Amino acid sequence: MEETIVKLAIQKSGRLSEKTIELLKDCGIKFVSNSSRLKTQAFNFPMEILFLRDDDIPGYVEDGVADFGILGMNEIDEKAKDVTVVKKLGFSKCRLSIAVPNATEYSSPKSLEGKKIATSYPTILKNWLKSVNVNAEIHEIGGSVEIAPTIGLTDAICDIVSTGGTLLSNGLKEVDQIYKSEAALIVNKNLSKEKSAILERWLLRLEAVQVASNNKYILMNVPNSAIEKVCALLPGIKSPTIIPLKDEGWSSVHSVINEDDFWTLIEQVKAAGAEGILVCPIEQMIK
Repeated sequence: MEETIVKLAIQKSGRLSEKTIELLKDCGIKFVSNSSRLKTQAFNFPMEILFLRDDDIPGYVEDGVADFGILGMNEIDEKAKDVTVVKKLGFSKCRLSIAVPNATEYSSPKSLEGKKIATSYPTILKNWLKSVNVNAEIHEIGGSVEIAPTIGLTDAICDIVSTGGTLLSNGLKEVDQIYKSEAALIVNKNLSKEKSAILERWLLRLEAVQVASNNKYILMNVPNSAIEKVCALLPGIKSPTIIPLKDEGWSSVHSVINEDDFWTLIEQVKAAGAEGILVCPIEQMIK
């Protein structure tokens, strides 16, 4: 019987493409990729990877040419195709913002009433303008949106912002954030039973990588008299692991700490009596 193969569409170049390839490899999926190849086959997982333009991916997934896709939420919502967003992936975060020339006064979205706005994201912009009850003229531009006010085409722009450096260099200022984006996994709504099973296998790996990236494994030496106090500070997966040391009266305490709470908890356990604290990264973590 022929093996079922799923097709994953990803962006063919750029920062999001690099992070997606890194994620796939962290999931243990091995394949060869280079800028000249538009598709490749994984060696150890039933997956074919297609390298496409990001704005084409939603349509390919909707039509079933690709079973899954990884791209920014901004492209997913802009294209508004009939696909399912399965998981947000936490990387390639950016925002879609309104920007105006530095000399322009802007107090609220109402400042855009009757104005002309250039953007590559007319659907998202139109929905935002409707939500704030503002009537403005939208000019759709494929690229180099920042130049529109400079040449007198529009009064403002709506574009993707990461650091704001491009706006600054073009004499623009960011005045309103209207949308936040990050990479996400989308799937075709009519997956077969066999392809759905492969998706579940892959999601297990994705979840393990995501959970691991947000946690640290720590080991510390704790006097037995302070174990209860230290353990009360450590959430762990279930509870901290305690191993007696050769030196009487001491134990090694092992636990997992969320990266967001890391430094606060380290300070607390050190103050409670912990010594020799060792911190290790986690590659995968399966709950």
